Amino acid sequence: MKYLIVGLGNIGAEYAETRHNIGFKVLDAFAEASNAVFVPERYGAMAETRYKGRTFLLLKPSTYMNLSGKAVSYWQKRERIETTDILVVVDDLALPVGALRLRARGSDGGHNGLKSINECLGTPDYPRLRCGIGNSFAQGHQVDYVLGAWSDEEKTTLKAQIESAVEIIRSFGTQGVERTMNLYNKKGIGSKNEP
Repeated sequence: MKYLIVGLGNIGAEYAETRHNIGFKVLDAFAEASNAVFVPERYGAMAETRYKGRTFLLLKPSTYMNLSGKAVSYWQKRERIETTDILVVVDDLALPVGALRLRARGSDGGHNGLKSINECLGTPDYPRLRCGIGNSFAQGHQVDYVLGAWSDEEKTTLKAQIESAVEIIRSFGTQGVERTMNLYNKKGIGSKNEP
């Protein structure tokens, strides 16, 4: 079995430690834990690793957030991966910092990266791991917030959130999305369960 794990973010040092780049940070942690190394490829940085007989292709798109779908579509076709075997790791304003929610499908929720992927794949029916970044910003300052750096207080929660996200990705590949949702969404990582 082969899975395409996509971490959303923006390339460039100025974005590396911003809330919008948590998808990149999760994939970096997954690769580090697996001794995998990212190499420049078409439309992004790629790493490959195996876990319990499954192959995980890790993609950090280099297209910038609002064109993420171009990279996802290219690698899905090239590697012949089913839409249900793609997992997109994405920041989410609707969840508090530290919270994680796995979903088998869903809307873009106003997220430009997901919007691009939905358009390029022609469907919203692919799994996504939503990583809470909170929403403590004044009206009209959403862009500044998501492109802002983590506060010292948030950084204390971030490490555990990323470690849990790595666990969820492994479980997604070995146990499937429904089983993993049942295991991890009910743990209430970072916040109370959603209905």
